[in-house]
Amino acid sequence: MKLIQGDCLEVMKTLPDNSVDLTVTSPPYDNLRTYNNDSVWNWDIFTGVAGQLFRVIKKGGVVVWVVGDQTINGSETGTSFKQALYFKEIGFNLHDTMIWNKERYVPLTHNRYEQAFEYMFVFSKSIPISVNHIRINSKRAGELPNRTFHQSNKGNRATMQHTPNPVKKDKIKGNVWVFAPVNKWIGHPAPFPEQLAHDHIISWSNEGDTVLDPMMGSGTTGVACVQTGRHFVGIEKVPEYFDIATRRIEDTDPLFQAVGA
Repeated sequence: MKLIQGDCLEVMKTLPDNSVDLTVTSPPYDNLRTYNNDSVWNWDIFTGVAGQLFRVIKKGGVVVWVVGDQTINGSETGTSFKQALYFKEIGFNLHDTMIWNKERYVPLTHNRYEQAFEYMFVFSKSIPISVNHIRINSKRAGELPNRTFHQSNKGNRATMQHTPNPVKKDKIKGNVWVFAPVNKWIGHPAPFPEQLAHDHIISWSNEGDTVLDPMMGSGTTGVACVQTGRHFVGIEKVPEYFDIATRRIEDTDPLFQAVGA
């Protein structure tokens, strides 16, 4: 467990090539959040971070990028899509475009359907090595699926296509995940739910793997790593948020190494 206070772009340059199995992070969303005026986020910084992620992620590793868009002059910025396409340009695969469906979201009341979700882009460096799909109970277990059958005659032999199989007891969870947003009591303007980090960590890594969050904020990814037996490297520039993350992770696991930068 290593927590490092400093600029993510500069600190990431010190990490070894191909040393990280998984990254779970959430960058600043356009200008939707104020981070105590200590953080600057623009396209040049983003491309630098993306390039460093490609360097440090192992072949077969995954980056989970949780992001949303700002609405300016009646139009969404589309920054999330632009970022996703850039990740592909530099060599990542877009393994999945997942959705965080915000249960009990806060209405923003700006004359449009309320923003009830964020993107969770799952990028992989080649084909993902660790894929541990979360499975859920099937409500139709044992039933035969509704299918159309076609009988055909080949010569004198009749054949039946699409032989049905009973629905299994469980199935792979869909790519729309429902979590309630976290209240801001934690002291950070944009924390994501611990369960969100937990579910991605167990999906794309194994116990003992190294997970990175280069913009760890309040330390949610680190807390989930402690709970799931992963090694964690967290980087945060804002001193106040670094202290919050340190306290949260210390409460979960006192055996960690915090490094001032």
